[in-house]
Amino acid sequence: MANVTDLQTKYSKLAQEYSKLRAQNQVLKKAVVDEQANSTSLKEQLKQRDQSLRKQEQEMDSLSFRNQQLAKRVELLQEELVASEAKGKKGKSKGDSPSQHGLQTQNVFDEDLQKKIEENERLHIQFYEADEQHRRQEAELRARLKELEKDSEQHQAVVDGLTTKYMETIERLQGDKARLEVKAQTLERESKECRLRTEECQQQLRRCQAELNRQVKQSSSVIQEKVPFNDTGEYLAMSHLDKEDLKARDVAGQALSFIQDLVAALLNFHSYTEQRVHIYPLDSSIESISPLNQKFSQYLHENAAYVRPLEDSLLQLHQSITEDTVTTLETVIKLKSFADNFSSYTHFLQKILPYQLKSLEEECEAPLCTAALTAKNHELQSDMKRLTSVFEKVQNYINLLALPSRLTSNLLSSTSAVFTQLAACLLSLHDAIKEMSKHYNQKASLEQELPTVTQKLCTTTECLLGSLGSLTSSTGKIATFFSNNLDFFTSSGYSPRGSTLTLNPLQAENMLANKKKAVAYIQAIKKPRPQSVPYKEALSNRRVLTSSTESREGLTQQVQQSQEKIARLEQEKEHWLLEAQLGKVRLEKENQRIADLEAQLEAALGGSLSSQAATANIPAQSYEEAETEQKAAGKETTLCTSLVGMLCTTPTVEHVGDEESREQLIKTHYMSRVGELTTQLQISDSKAVHFHSECRALAKRLTIAEKSRETLSDELKVANQNITRLQDELTTTKRSYEDQLSMMSDHLCSMNETLSKQREEIDTLKLGSKGNAKKNKGR
Repeated sequence: MANVTDLQTKYSKLAQEYSKLRAQNQVLKKAVVDEQANSTSLKEQLKQRDQSLRKQEQEMDSLSFRNQQLAKRVELLQEELVASEAKGKKGKSKGDSPSQHGLQTQNVFDEDLQKKIEENERLHIQFYEADEQHRRQEAELRARLKELEKDSEQHQAVVDGLTTKYMETIERLQGDKARLEVKAQTLERESKECRLRTEECQQQLRRCQAELNRQVKQSSSVIQEKVPFNDTGEYLAMSHLDKEDLKARDVAGQALSFIQDLVAALLNFHSYTEQRVHIYPLDSSIESISPLNQKFSQYLHENAAYVRPLEDSLLQLHQSITEDTVTTLETVIKLKSFADNFSSYTHFLQKILPYQLKSLEEECEAPLCTAALTAKNHELQSDMKRLTSVFEKVQNYINLLALPSRLTSNLLSSTSAVFTQLAACLLSLHDAIKEMSKHYNQKASLEQELPTVTQKLCTTTECLLGSLGSLTSSTGKIATFFSNNLDFFTSSGYSPRGSTLTLNPLQAENMLANKKKAVAYIQAIKKPRPQSVPYKEALSNRRVLTSSTESREGLTQQVQQSQEKIARLEQEKEHWLLEAQLGKVRLEKENQRIADLEAQLEAALGGSLSSQAATANIPAQSYEEAETEQKAAGKETTLCTSLVGMLCTTPTVEHVGDEESREQLIKTHYMSRVGELTTQLQISDSKAVHFHSECRALAKRLTIAEKSRETLSDELKVANQNITRLQDELTTTKRSYEDQLSMMSDHLCSMNETLSKQREEIDTLKLGSKGNAKKNKGR
């Protein structure tokens, strides 16, 4: 048993570690998905920044080209100015009209030169600002790239740690599996040895039975031939009563264990139903649920006040059955409290039944409820009605069984019929809960296909299905237990021979008192009487004895109360652990929603900044268009087109010869620029390919980890099933062996008593026959 408890504690620890790792795995999955989304958004931002940088570089190139044109234009104007001054010096002697014409042309050139100088300064300022902005954006992007690289390294480290943990858990589980296989083999060997021992014991029992039957026949023949005395009056079979009391206590203990399992399953079922009402069809954390569901959840929250007294009252009933009592329906007074508590729980089920039906109708009225789901909800409504009606029948039969302990006169004539009907009702209760569990499983599978189903609803539904499974198993055990012990319940083991009347509590007390007197008398006959004890010493011994018995009884009550508190605290611990898991899931969802809102806010702020930049670019473009219009209006220009682009020149004789050289310079500049852009594009493509390959590798590792986790979970389930099966087999074999040994020991004791009585009678008969023979000889 110690090995089994150690295995259970180890597997509970392993299950807790597995649940923790599963929660961490889900968090890491979400983190990887978030980082992938962040990486895609950053890639898009990087592409947009690259496009803006390309546009700014093109503008810078166009501005530099325009600056060069203006510088050459200024040089040409200066040369023309020098030539015009030389011509003016030569033409001073010719008259006043040419000099005035030269001055006018000089003034025009000066104004044009001033405008070009101002435009050149403005273009220099714009070029400097664009260069500074480009450098600033490049530094920000590099810092962001470093942060992303650090984040990716951290995630890789986390993934590596998880893979190592999973490998360690796999190795540990494999070792546990090997140990369990070895223990299973040892248990099989022990079971084989126990079977061999039972066969030997059965053979010995058969031999003893044959020998005892032979001796009984021999003694009965002797008694019939030699003894004329025949006892045909009423007597009470004390040994039989002892057996019946032991059997009743054993049956009450088994019923207490089954009722404890039933109470735990009912508590879980009602609490998870309350959680489901708060989640579906409306989530109480997002919007308020209907007043009907609020009232339903309020009633369900009070379920412990109706379910816990069942276990307490049956525990008191089990404690009331002792060796000093006679257990009948008339003497078992604690059965009344159990019947009252069961009636209160049945009234609670009747009270919550209409709310359950209305809640299922609200689920049918949901917008995404399909026809199959509505059909399952209608089936569940009929199952709940049937379950409540079966509980009412069980309540009626338990109240009938509790009637003899309440009334002085026995109004219950046929208890066997009540017990048989109660066994049938328990079987129908098991069938009703089994049908409801099946329909709930089908409904859960249909709900998982809905698009609006949440993780919180899935976990609550799984817990609800687990509670229904435990409820089904506990009711099945109760039904089989009651049907197996139906012969004991319906047997009239406590009525006197030849009488159909039952025992009253007063008769039971008198019978026990007579039994104690008979036992004391027989012990006094068999053993020599001890010396008398002084009265004062007897009083002191009695005080010590009563104080020790009272302290022992108080300690036993304290131990039982502490055990009950421990069981209740463990159930509450499991309940609050499930609540904590649901709270973690809710917290993760809220964190994800906050992160999404922050991302949307950042995207909105980024859009507003880009719109401001666009509005800032529009006035500059409009200003340049206005300047070109003014230039076109003030002076006639000529357009020169080529393969590279369009060139605007003034119709001068000196400028015509430089068009080809200027076009060649433009070609070389753009070719060098295209080469730089191609290199940058290749670098960015290589980085993108590298990041893509890393993401694929991470995805593959994640799928491998998930597959290994699934295989490990399947192996763990199989191991748990094997452990539970082996434990059930072990408990059943132990119970059967204990029952057989108790029956054999009782039978041997009774046979030893009969043999001792027969030997004493034979000895007395022999002595009597010898005395008669001596008397005859004397005569």
